[in-house]
Amino acid sequence: MRIAGWAATVSIVDVRIGVTQAAREISLEVEDATREDLKARVEAALSGATDVLWITDKRGKDVGVPSAKIAYVEVGSADGERRIGFGG
Repeated sequence: MRIAGWAATVSIVDVRIGVTQAAREISLEVEDATREDLKARVEAALSGATDVLWITDKRGKDVGVPSAKIAYVEVGSADGERRIGFGG
């Protein structure tokens, strides 16, 4: 069955995680709908409530980062809000 004029859109957010003693950061894309859950899980990992921060990216791949090795976590904006070039 096909519904004319209907298209599902999913907003994607960039997540970057800095890891201590690692030259590169971990970059993932997750669904924007999971943003608040992700923030809560990051806070739990940084407070020591969990030993590993697990994140599932938009393709379904699971990534685990040891909580003790997290240097920073940056949750970016949705795709539509990206800016290109110079300027403010």
